[in-house]
Amino acid sequence: MADLPNADRFKSEMPRIPGVTDDAVARRDARKPPLALVAVFLTILLFVAVVVHFVMRPRRADSLTSGITPQLEVPAPAPDPATALRQVTKSDPFVATTEEMSKPWSDKDFVFRDRLTGENIPALLIRLPSGSPSKSSAYWGLVMTAAFGSCKLEYLTDLNKLRDDYGFRGAKHPMVGDPCSRTVFDPAKLTMLRGNVWVRGAIVQGSDLRPPLGIEIQVQGKNIMAVRRE
Repeated sequence: MADLPNADRFKSEMPRIPGVTDDAVARRDARKPPLALVAVFLTILLFVAVVVHFVMRPRRADSLTSGITPQLEVPAPAPDPATALRQVTKSDPFVATTEEMSKPWSDKDFVFRDRLTGENIPALLIRLPSGSPSKSSAYWGLVMTAAFGSCKLEYLTDLNKLRDDYGFRGAKHPMVGDPCSRTVFDPAKLTMLRGNVWVRGAIVQGSDLRPPLGIEIQVQGKNIMAVRRE
């Protein structure tokens, strides 16, 4: 088909935006970054954000725990052998020496292990004001728990305490007291129980039913032994 004369006159032209020339459009298109470059940049930015997150995470944890003082369990100190109470058993009944108990009204705490029940019983040895120190009659061994009940007895060498706490006046020597009933026992006096049994520690004040339970004391040479409980 032969070319028609003046055919260029019938070609459609791109619409023109007022005020925008072909050169301005070209410069605008040149300033736009390629899509591939934008994708690479976003990928790098995402990778950097992930790395920073994992690097900084342990540091934040350290900063949270750095102000916390660790709690260490301190083991309880071992008992001092010099202050530990003497434990008296059937195979080892030694309590003290006569030299230790040479002064009247001197005393020594110990633990008496009952051979029948296996119970560890708080006990006390008192040097009485009369009698030869080589004789068992010069000592009183007693259980430091009330005979009927669980109240712990106390050896009262402070006569002011006897007056103020127990209301007992006129004491001339130490006494044994039950702080629960305010009963006072006199170590220097004997009393008779039912069955014609004499025991030490007569009640001089209070309502307890009987004196403290006794512990039989024997002296062998210079050694004072506790052999059995009443």
